[in-house]
Amino acid sequence: MESSMHTHDLQGYSYQDRQGLLPNLTSAFTQSGGWVLERKTISATSMEFRIEIQLHGIVELYSSLVGTGLELTRATHATLTALCNSRKHLARSHQPGQLVSIRLGLSFLEDVTLHSLLMTGSGLA
Repeated sequence: MESSMHTHDLQGYSYQDRQGLLPNLTSAFTQSGGWVLERKTISATSMEFRIEIQLHGIVELYSSLVGTGLELTRATHATLTALCNSRKHLARSHQPGQLVSIRLGLSFLEDVTLHSLLMTGSGLA
């Protein structure tokens, strides 16, 4: 069944340190009714989570992700908004427990400061 399920790719980033964000993020997944299928470290500054959640919990997941302080990309906001709209329409149908598969890519930008970004940009001007 999982192979026929579409996976929604989400991207986020944080300026918080990893130890500060990860417990809150894991709590956000579970409190919204989701479960972590896989958690892997891609590099020293990036991770990936694969989670599944019932569609009726997507609003709670969305608000919980924002509540952790995680910054989401524009495309991620659009995907989550579309899922929230789908939830509203499916609530009236016969599939209230539909599962949603999500892959969340997370980048930690704790070493990047506004000053370093401005210095990088000034070399291009």
